[in-house]
Amino acid sequence: MDFAVLAQRFCHIAIWRLLVIIGMVVAVLIVSQAFELPYWKTTLLYPASKGSTAMVAGNATLPNNSPPTKPFVPNLGVENDTLASDSDKEAGYENEKKETDKQDDPASYDDKNPHKEVKFEKDYPKAGTNLTLNEVQNQNGILPIESQGLSTKGMGNFHADSRTSFIAENASSVSNAKQTMKTKPVDKKTKPPQEVSVTLNNKFTIVSISNPVLKRLHKQPISISQMNSMLLNSSVPSSHMRPGWSSVRDRELVSAKLLIENSPLRRNISGLYASVFRNVSMFIRSYELMEHTLKIYIYREGEKPIYHQPVLGGIYASEGWFMKLVEGNKKFAVKDPKKAHLFYLPFSSQMLRIELSAQNIQSKKDLEKYLKRYVELIAGKYRFWNRTRGADHFLVACHDWAPRVTTQLMGNCIRSLCNANVANGFKIGKDTTLPVTYIRSVEDPLKDMGGRPPSQRHILAFFAGGMHGYVRPILLQYWENKEPDMKIFGPMPRDIEGKKIYREYMKNSKYCICARGYEVHTPRVVEAIFYECVPVIISDNYVPPFFEVLNWEAFCVFIQEKDIPNLRKILLSIPEKKYLALQSRVKMVQRHFLWHKNPVRYDLFHMVLHSIWYNRLLQIKV
Repeated sequence: MDFAVLAQRFCHIAIWRLLVIIGMVVAVLIVSQAFELPYWKTTLLYPASKGSTAMVAGNATLPNNSPPTKPFVPNLGVENDTLASDSDKEAGYENEKKETDKQDDPASYDDKNPHKEVKFEKDYPKAGTNLTLNEVQNQNGILPIESQGLSTKGMGNFHADSRTSFIAENASSVSNAKQTMKTKPVDKKTKPPQEVSVTLNNKFTIVSISNPVLKRLHKQPISISQMNSMLLNSSVPSSHMRPGWSSVRDRELVSAKLLIENSPLRRNISGLYASVFRNVSMFIRSYELMEHTLKIYIYREGEKPIYHQPVLGGIYASEGWFMKLVEGNKKFAVKDPKKAHLFYLPFSSQMLRIELSAQNIQSKKDLEKYLKRYVELIAGKYRFWNRTRGADHFLVACHDWAPRVTTQLMGNCIRSLCNANVANGFKIGKDTTLPVTYIRSVEDPLKDMGGRPPSQRHILAFFAGGMHGYVRPILLQYWENKEPDMKIFGPMPRDIEGKKIYREYMKNSKYCICARGYEVHTPRVVEAIFYECVPVIISDNYVPPFFEVLNWEAFCVFIQEKDIPNLRKILLSIPEKKYLALQSRVKMVQRHFLWHKNPVRYDLFHMVLHSIWYNRLLQIKV
């Protein structure tokens, strides 16, 4: 009997101890969880210190001398081999076949789905370091959202795959929601990133920015003057560009190059203005020789819809319009490849993306394999690719990922690309920049062209668009609703009235802000010229269209991304006389950025073709 009593007492003691241990474990988990959550009430957890990156959550508020914050939700991501594009993320890729004309409409906003899946960026450098918020701010060195009264002390180090958060108050347009982003590795060498959660509610918004983005911001951009030097150096052909054997067409190109280099001095002729060109005499001579000399062979191989099927609407319209006009051109196109100076690879990067994605083919390697089969086809059937290793071949592609899938396989080709990032494989003097043109009316591409005279433009600067990438949220953070003459907005309604308001803002503004999205290019550059508004390009490392011949600094303002806080000060520092000269030259250069259903001299079709012709001449050794 005594033994049974002892056993019962022992069990009671064991149960009590077990309950105590469970309680202690639960308490430790709750406390540790509280310290790990980056959006916990920072005012309670972290003491204030001066000059730290702002973390605003719960009831925390910014001091009076800090810049006020506005809610923004940019779709930022992590490097991944799966390709995703700027317009895919704005318009929703699932609608791409049905609504190609709505993709990346600068004034558009899909109000039916404001919380689209946040896809992972494709060309950011890989994250590989652990950073505290203070270290991030020191490495970044630009555009911090600062507070005098909040600190990040005690937050510890983030994992390399974690995200540094900028938090904005009162996201009134965002109801309770939670977005969880996952990616699957498509390459054995690629490690799967951790799952990242972005929680949105009425009190605060957490916007995740990956360490690779911050690393990109920290890099010193290549200036316009440096690009000019690169262009001058590109005029010296490299030895590896020599063809396997000489041809009559090569000798014709050499002759044309010598004639251009020794062009007679010419002034403003036929509506061309010396002030907007690097050398108007050389341009006129080169253009005339192109008209009389250039012949292009268009490969007939390739099946629709990826080949020989132009898309004339939407954000990628430039590649479609060029394809349509060059294939229907009897002046430059020839049926005998032996008579050709250049060879056109007639594929649509947009249709390639659509068709292969429908087959669940999205990785960079798979897309390269698809294009490789086409190159092997034409190289086996014709001798021309092997003669120059593709140096006398060219492609015209506007999709965001086109540079990535053509760099290795078609690296020797002349690539006319919308995504012209000189820090990411774009070669000045060989590759050319294809203007991004958002065509609103295929039947009348010149509809609504022009704007008010300078004296009636009372808005200093205008921008409206989706929060793509890292630059636009920062632009709004500093300038949305800050000054009456700075009309800086997020996405505008997509309806007819919203688009009309967007156009009126451009027509009534002195300067139109052309801020990069996920990639360096944006349709706003051509839109600004279309509406006779001086473009202000905020896109580090972007090579503007027709850089080989146009003097962009004569009609455009370039501002580095790090100078966004000084945007208004920079624009106000431009004297009125200089602004009038800039605006006047915008009108002078406008004709070179217009599509016509039937091409006319010096229009966009001929300018794209001339850049390809001109860069081929630069690579020819005399």
